[in-house]
Amino acid sequence: MEKKIIKNKKGPLNGLLILDLTRVLAGPYATMVLSDLGARIIKIESPDGDDARQFGPFIKGKSTYFSSLNRNKEAITINLKDKKEKNIFLKLLKHADVLVENYRPGTLAKLGLSPNSLRKKYPKLIIASCSGFGQTGPWNKKPAYDVIVQALGGIMSLTGHEGHPPVRVGSSIGDITAGLFTVIGIQAALFNRTKNNKGSHIDISMLDCQIAILENAISRFYSEKKIPKKLGSRHPSISPFEAYKCKDNFIVVAAGNDNLFKQFCRCLNINLLLNNKDFNKNVKRIKNAEKLKIIIEKVLKENNANYWIKKLEKSGVPVGKVNNIKEAISMKQIRSRNMIVKVKNKNITELEVSGNPIKISGFVDANHRNKAPELNANRNSILKEFNIEDI
Repeated sequence: MEKKIIKNKKGPLNGLLILDLTRVLAGPYATMVLSDLGARIIKIESPDGDDARQFGPFIKGKSTYFSSLNRNKEAITINLKDKKEKNIFLKLLKHADVLVENYRPGTLAKLGLSPNSLRKKYPKLIIASCSGFGQTGPWNKKPAYDVIVQALGGIMSLTGHEGHPPVRVGSSIGDITAGLFTVIGIQAALFNRTKNNKGSHIDISMLDCQIAILENAISRFYSEKKIPKKLGSRHPSISPFEAYKCKDNFIVVAAGNDNLFKQFCRCLNINLLLNNKDFNKNVKRIKNAEKLKIIIEKVLKENNANYWIKKLEKSGVPVGKVNNIKEAISMKQIRSRNMIVKVKNKNITELEVSGNPIKISGFVDANHRNKAPELNANRNSILKEFNIEDI
């Protein structure tokens, strides 16, 4: 008889206590991911609260922006400028594994809470600092938002179509990549602590993260001595590899090698391209990508997107419809992998948010998340648990 596998309802990071001094997006995104992995997150806000509480859209007066990033967390307000309040924070730190903060560099030092001084007092503490430009360098004190680092980091120069104004990537990739690299840094520091029993200070720069995800644009610049340009949906090194217009909609085709190109041509009944010196090799197709697109779209426009998707999939050619958000979150594949989950909230009805893409065997991937906390909602229970006297 096959042994039944019992899954743990708590995530792999269960038992970790993380104090969250972050606000808006990059930091809260990092702690949201850690929460999805089982860590306990205590969100520490100023008396005025996280700015994101005021960001729309709203349902029944509650920010869905804030709710989506701060689900499953506990909340307490602490005025770090007040000596007695700051003492509450220091007492909480005694119990914490990780402190995550995204203040402008130097802000914590002004409050007498510099990472160096905290690490001396709490040698096992891991401190993760996520800021616009990092803790060092000539710009370390400059403010930054997502669109600023997208612009400075070069990704906007690759996004959109040549001859058109600069285009920001549709999601806040400057903040989100910084949040993800913060999580990676924290997990690496936690593993290192198991070996030497010492904490670390992690320094994440949003701008650094944008440079890190430029993929092959940097190597192309150095090898070709040319500044990479906007290519729309086209890949700079593979063709056909972009969005093509059908009769009713766009599809993306990714014929990543010469064999797939042959299958693609046979499927579209344009076999003459196979012996054409402009298209018979990938390197030639790259040089003639625009000419190739005209030929491909002339055929694709004869039928609807779904017709071509079924035909190309049957031939083994990678293809996909260009979905809007409603279509993307409604896909059976996404729903089957629990990537859209409900938020338990009496005040906000029918709120759904993205799920956890990290699936780990032995752990339950819950189909819901607890609601984001009201400002200072858990103060009494937190102070009571850690035997801290309120002021």
